[in-house]
Amino acid sequence: MKCSVATRLFSPMLDSMLDPSQECQLAQHMNDCSSCAARFTELRQTRRIMAAMPQHPAPPELALRLKVAVSQQLAARRHSRWESIFVRWENMLNAFMLPATAGLLSAVLIFGVLIGALVPAHLSSANDVPTKLYTPPEMTLAPFGLESGASGDAVLVEAVIDSHGRVQDYRVLSSPGETGLSPEMKNALIFTQFRPATSFGLPTSGRVVISFSNISVGG
Repeated sequence: MKCSVATRLFSPMLDSMLDPSQECQLAQHMNDCSSCAARFTELRQTRRIMAAMPQHPAPPELALRLKVAVSQQLAARRHSRWESIFVRWENMLNAFMLPATAGLLSAVLIFGVLIGALVPAHLSSANDVPTKLYTPPEMTLAPFGLESGASGDAVLVEAVIDSHGRVQDYRVLSSPGETGLSPEMKNALIFTQFRPATSFGLPTSGRVVISFSNISVGG
């Protein structure tokens, strides 16, 4: 008999639960193995000490606590069974929804690429053909000599129009005589009004090219 087998038989031996053949084999093993004999002696002495200790009565609410604990365990088992069924259904739905989700994401990406291609990224002119998704800014009120678009040797300015139809910023594209704008040109930009650009029917910022053709360039 091995020591591992003998160790497992110690408690049944003390409880008189072994048959005569097992008791004989265990006794023979402990005669040959001093280590197992010492462990068996320690276990027997420990049980004697515990048996000699005074017994305390169980608290009156112990039975109720045990009943509550048992009912909680039973409820947890029933809940775990429902959870396992739910997980199986969820896995089946995930297997079905994965291709559908991939298709939806592909459609959204393609739509985003189309939006980027249709909406002008750089310069927009009031003469551009408006689309259903985006319309550029359009000049509605301008001082004398200010035009939308490019003409001849005029000073060309690219203006950023905000969602309220006002010039928010600008940069000079070409100027035959100066690198910047004269005070008259800056005042003209300030008082110029635009119909703002629209995206999906909502006002938004946009860009437009403005030509100063009849305003003096000199300082």
